[in-house]
Amino acid sequence: MTFIRPLKFIAALLSVIGISSVLSVAVTTQDFSESYPAVVCPPTLDGLASQISFSSKKTPFQRLQNRTTKTSQVKVLRLPVKKDSLVISSEGVTPVVWQSRAGSWAGGALCMGPASSQWFVGGTADVTSKGRLIIVNSGLSDAVVDVESFTENGKQPLRTINVSSKNQVVLPLDSLAPGDKYLSVHIAPRSGRINAFMIDEQGKGLKALGGDLVNPAMSAGKSIVIPAIPNQSSKNSPALPHTLRVLAPGDVDASITVEVLSADGVFVPVGLNARSVSAGIVSEFQLSPNINANIFAVRILATEPVVAAVRSSANASGRKDFVWSTAVVELAPMTMAVTGLDPLVSFAGENIDVSINVTLINGKVVSETIKGADIVNWRVPANARSFTINKVGAGTFAGALVSSVNGYGYFPIAAGSLLTKIEVPDSNIRVLNP
Repeated sequence: MTFIRPLKFIAALLSVIGISSVLSVAVTTQDFSESYPAVVCPPTLDGLASQISFSSKKTPFQRLQNRTTKTSQVKVLRLPVKKDSLVISSEGVTPVVWQSRAGSWAGGALCMGPASSQWFVGGTADVTSKGRLIIVNSGLSDAVVDVESFTENGKQPLRTINVSSKNQVVLPLDSLAPGDKYLSVHIAPRSGRINAFMIDEQGKGLKALGGDLVNPAMSAGKSIVIPAIPNQSSKNSPALPHTLRVLAPGDVDASITVEVLSADGVFVPVGLNARSVSAGIVSEFQLSPNINANIFAVRILATEPVVAAVRSSANASGRKDFVWSTAVVELAPMTMAVTGLDPLVSFAGENIDVSINVTLINGKVVSETIKGADIVNWRVPANARSFTINKVGAGTFAGALVSSVNGYGYFPIAAGSLLTKIEVPDSNIRVLNP
């Protein structure tokens, strides 16, 4: 009997401790809110025309320089844009913008969420350049952005740009490295909700030499894939020329090996096996694969992280143009709006197995399965408003090529905005009663 009361007291104490620990766990449980950040489309500069493809007429948007947060519905599946950048709440669907100069060139780009790093491998700063770099701040506070430029003469002096809230800055490409020919640009925001876009437009006097929108890569890598490179022939030569532009932005030289993937097989072109690339120097190599395929892909393996793109000459509606095919991230489930574009999509990978749902203009949904090895091409139906990648095997990459009355263009198949998770604060009575 002497030990009964102490034992009861100990048991009660343990019970209280156990209950309190359970309650403590319950209090610290966190809730999360998931959403897709709004995406930003490039502005329409003077002399250009733009159309943005949507998957729904009810997609909300606002103009960049509208100081209010009020949104409107697009009301159409392909929206002409006369001037301002648009901020679009597309909820996981990636809109595609198509820009052109009448009778001169055309190109495509993705409307994207804010980026912490963008690499543009393309453009020139010599006397033929009429290109522009556009930096857009869609946030409500001012932004500071570092612009790093690299050319065949090495790294250029760092430029720091201030961009006002809900505004944009347009920089001529020839102001980044006057007189230099091979250009690569890195955009690194210090603050702000930043997106950047590059237009590479060239001319000599009054003669237009073509143009394109240069799509960005998010980072350098030791293994990169450029999945859709047009390989057109002409009357005077078996194939129009290609140029591979490569930069190793680090402090160590890189050795690169370039593989061509096509319907004619996989091979390493002569002179592009274990080729040395100097650190900080933009290098170019002629790429002339002896193939019959109309589209090919390139895989680059490097000893140090690199960024790269391929510039190809092209003809569209009897006009000369050029295309910048850029590296893409590995393909993942996503939805892309393509109303009015009729793109030819090229999938590259060792074992391609992609399941796709295509939503047509009339609302009907059709299913497609793409299988193959190395490279497979698929034409999106002409009356499609969007397509959804439902399932995709590992190691698959994709890009799209589009021909229009004004020119020929490329854009990557990638998500413009990724789902983000934000912690929701919990109410806690202990804040009021400590």
